[in-house]
Amino acid sequence: MLDIKFIREQPDVVKTNCKNKLDGSDIDGLLELDGRRRSIIQDVESLKSLRNTVSQEIAVMKKQGLDAAEKIAEMKAESDRIKELDDELRGIEEKIESIMLMIPNIAHPSVPVGRSADDNVEVRREGTCDERTWRKDHIEISKNLGILDFERGAKVSGGGFGFYVGKGARLERALINYFVDTDTEVHGYQEIMTPFVANKDSLRGTGQLPKSHDDMYYAERDELYLIPTAEVTITNYHRDDMLSGENLPIKFAGYSACFRREAGSYGKDTRGFLRVHQFNKVEMVKFVRPETSYDELESMVGNVEYLLRALGLTYRVLLLCTGDMTFGGAKTYDLEVWSPAEQRWLEVSSCTNFESFQARRANIRFKDTPSSKPEFVHTLNGSGLATSRIMVALLEQHQTEDGRIIIPECLRRYTGFDTIG
Repeated sequence: MLDIKFIREQPDVVKTNCKNKLDGSDIDGLLELDGRRRSIIQDVESLKSLRNTVSQEIAVMKKQGLDAAEKIAEMKAESDRIKELDDELRGIEEKIESIMLMIPNIAHPSVPVGRSADDNVEVRREGTCDERTWRKDHIEISKNLGILDFERGAKVSGGGFGFYVGKGARLERALINYFVDTDTEVHGYQEIMTPFVANKDSLRGTGQLPKSHDDMYYAERDELYLIPTAEVTITNYHRDDMLSGENLPIKFAGYSACFRREAGSYGKDTRGFLRVHQFNKVEMVKFVRPETSYDELESMVGNVEYLLRALGLTYRVLLLCTGDMTFGGAKTYDLEVWSPAEQRWLEVSSCTNFESFQARRANIRFKDTPSSKPEFVHTLNGSGLATSRIMVALLEQHQTEDGRIIIPECLRRYTGFDTIG
């Protein structure tokens, strides 16, 4: 959430940013409501001051045995007016909050202006984009090897779900363990295991609500959402906390299953693991000082690249344009792996600096000393990594002409085998 003071002082900046992020928030309407809100607050304060004065006069008159009926009637009229204004104020504040929650974060000046993924900027790539030639896609080769079963996944749960079987299940578990161990042992994150459900306040804090309600699974009876990413639960671990500046940065890495309805995506890239409703992911989250957040973003991207290089996968790093960025992001890098069978890039990680956007919504602050003025931390998150499309790239990039899968060296101590097939 943006600071209302910033919106008042720089409305043109906010309007331009909304336009660049393809957002239609009514900034003029917000400012009009804000002006009325401040006017009501002034009127109420004046009326309450007058009421206090009249109350004192009534007390004096009664003490002197004088008739205070007229003053009492005047005070009642002022009290009724105050109640009317308070009711109006509550309604206006609700409208202001509903608009504020939908205004996107300000994009960093280094973010290119654009309308779609076509306007993203490739920063770098590593590896070779092989042609398909003899390579089977991940669905065919996994079926031949008996390691993934999408047909039974659809039978049991519906489209967008699958089973990992035998060595496929062990390989999936190996990926998760390798990612968590590397993030913690090599890159210095603290491991955290999160709930797989979250309440409305948590999803509002990280920005999924109210904007992305339709993309999530909701347990109405319990008023809980299945998390679309562990970003939600890990970031809200410090919701309403006052952190100590000497403990920053705080870096967490945690595994979770992720659940996404993907409303409106039906028919788009739905084969196999290209787009699923449940997948596994190791998430990295940082709470940092504002002045270091962009260095921390670059470091996070480097952490993801370390994993991709160790897996021996062809990948590239993209700087997202304004029109393709996440709603709450100030700057985002996507990391994509090459799919030889699909002959295209697949996103496997998104690393974002939210600056104070999430911290303001979730009230996460820090103080350098007990007497320091509180400041909002900057929050960052990144996938390190999502496994479903990593599995696609691994099966397609590391398969042999005779239909085997070569397991990357870094995973063998977790799998206990060198090949599948």
